[in-house]
Order: sequence, then structure tokens, then C-alpha cells
Amino acid sequence: MTLSNLFRESMRSLGGNKVRTFFMMAGTIVGIAALVLVMSIGKGTERKIMKKVETFGPHAIMVLTGGGKQLGPPNMNITTLTLEDANAIRQGIPNLKIVTSIARKLRMGLRAAGHEYQAMVWGVEPAFHDSYHWYVSSGEEFSDEDVATLARVCVIGETVRQQLFGDQDPVGQTIYVNKVRLRIKGLLTKRGRTPLGGDFDARILVPITTAMRRLLNVDYLGAIRIIAKSRTNLGKTVRAVEALLHRRHHITPPKEDDFRVLSSDRIQKMARRTARTLSILLLSLAVLSMLVGGVVLMNIMLISVGERQKEIGLRRAVGATKRQIGMQFLIEALSVTLIGMLIGGLLGAGITLLLGQYTRMPAVLSWESVGISVAFALLVGTIFGVQPARKAAASSPVDALR
Repeated sequence: MTLSNLFRESMRSLGGNKVRTFFMMAGTIVGIAALVLVMSIGKGTERKIMKKVETFGPHAIMVLTGGGKQLGPPNMNITTLTLEDANAIRQGIPNLKIVTSIARKLRMGLRAAGHEYQAMVWGVEPAFHDSYHWYVSSGEEFSDEDVATLARVCVIGETVRQQLFGDQDPVGQTIYVNKVRLRIKGLLTKRGRTPLGGDFDARILVPITTAMRRLLNVDYLGAIRIIAKSRTNLGKTVRAVEALLHRRHHITPPKEDDFRVLSSDRIQKMARRTARTLSILLLSLAVLSMLVGGVVLMNIMLISVGERQKEIGLRRAVGATKRQIGMQFLIEALSVTLIGMLIGGLLGAGITLLLGQYTRMPAVLSWESVGISVAFALLVGTIFGVQPARKAAASSPVDALR
């Protein structure tokens, strides 16, 4: 009996009992769909990480006040990061291109042209624009003189403009931050979303001295942004910044840091570690589903062997060998898993496309998921189809025909 005949006989048997066939492939469908979805989310997450690094800046280092672990919100009650720390970094660490200080408050009331809005207020130095590659689309940026004289000027983001001035040009207009009157000197180019999903453009920039003394009434910083001359030895630069601040803040183990330092490399590692952990968890669930599907397939096929004893006996009586009987049942198992793989793959791809279109979850289809799905389907079909095939091949034709 040729292989093509065995295949046709297997398809006829599977088609003759569609309900049984569906239950055999149900686990494979769910497992493959989950596998495609997991790998797509993993690929999408990796791309999103790279975009975050580009937004953060490949040569950038951020020193944040608050201390604690690298993940999670900082302790806003810690206020030990100062302008003197920024100057010490600027003067004491080599191979730095930009060191710029930032004082900030997450929410402050803005009022202009009869409208009100809550936005983030950042006190910055002129080098801020070069450090973020974020410049004005109209008007002009801060000058060193504005910082030196505590000038009552500001630069606003696109969202602030839309909320307070609509489509009007805000340059030269007056805006109140709480009760402090400021003149709008420039409008920032539209930036979009932050790496954490916030709105870059929902903020207002003021000279750092103006922010610290007129608006926030503080003598400490929220952050220091550092741009290295190159990405080479960025980790070494981070460690040098940490060591300098440890000395300045008199921090020795086991005392916890009152600051945290982030770099593009660290963000990549943290994000990839998180994505990898999630992928391993989801992949484990997908594999478990495939294994459960394989067990279901094996048990249903073993039951099928018992129900088809007369068919097996008749085929043995007319000359079919043990090898051909076993091969037919193995082909049935592989066919079920491959068809389940096809349906599950299409289902997983469809869900991936829907997630990418209607949610913010990163999901990108890849050929890798197709290859792994085929391999898993063949592996499950072979492993869990062998035992029913062996049992069918071992059936005695005499006993089967009784």
C-alpha cells in the first residue's frame, strides 16, 4: 500500500468522524494560537524597547532624585540632588558632552486667554534643548541671560497651546502659572508620547532659576540629564557618576542611595529582562496547552483504535502489514496536529493583527513563529501519535475480526 493511499485512507477516517477529529485538534489549535501570539508580542516588545531607547537617547544618562530601586516611582520626599551636584558631574567626569539640570513639578495650574489647564512644569537650562534634540517651532528658546536674571518667560508644548490658545500663535502671549505671570517666548515642536505612555507636549518649560525661586520655591533638582560624547564605555561613565554622588552625599553600604541613575543600556536590560520573563511565562502556558492537547489526542486515538478493531482486522486480513497499519494511525495523528496548527496559526495571526490595530499592546507577526509552530505540531503529533499507532499495529487480525 503506497504512502498516498495511506494518506487518503487517513483523511477518509478523520472526515468520517468530524466531532472526534475536532476534539483531537482542539488542544493544538489553542496551543499554536497562543504560541504565535506570544512570539508576536515578544517581537513587538523588542521593537518597542528600541524605540524607547531612541526616545531616551542612546548616549543619554539620567540622574533622578528619590533613590530606591531602578523600577517604580521614586520617593519624592528625598530632596538631596542639587545644582552643585550637576556642576560636580560637569567638572569631575570626563567625556561628557552635555550636563543640564532639571527642576520639575508634575502638575501645576496654568491660566491664559480665559482657559485653564493642568500641566507639568520643568525648570531647565538652555542646554536642555540640545540634550533632548527638542527645539522650538516658533519663537525662540531660553538664553543664559534669562537664567541669570530669573526672567519671567516660558516655552510651552503643543498640547498646552491647544488647551489654552486653540489654533492661535501663543508666542508673545501671557500665561499664568499659579499666580506668576510669564511671557511665552517659544512653542516647542510636537513630540508625541513618552516611553511610559504620557504626553511629552503637556508641559511648560521655564528658566531653571525662575522655576526654583519664583514658581516652586525649592533649592533642589528633580533630575540631571547627561549626554556622553559616545556610547563607548557608557557603563563606566554611569558607575563614575554613581561613585561621585556617593562621595558627595556621604552614602556607604548598606545605606540606600538617595538617587538613581538610568542609561539607555540599563533601560534596554531592564525592559528586555521584563519582556523575557513575560514571554517565558506565556510560552510555558502555550507549551502546556500543546502538551495537554497531545495527551487528549493520544487518548482519543487510543479509544479510536479500540472502536476500529474490525476495520484493522479486515485490513490485516486482505494483506496490510503491521507497519502500514501503524503508519496510517501515525499519519492521522500528524494530520490532526498539522491541520490544528494551520487553524491555530491563522487564529493567532488574526488576534495579533486585532491587538496591533485596536490596542496599545505591541504585537508583530514574524516568520519565526511559523517555523516554531510547524516544529511543535510535528513534535506533538509524532510523540503522542506513536503509542496509538503501535497499539493498532500490534492488534491481532484474528481477535480483531471476532
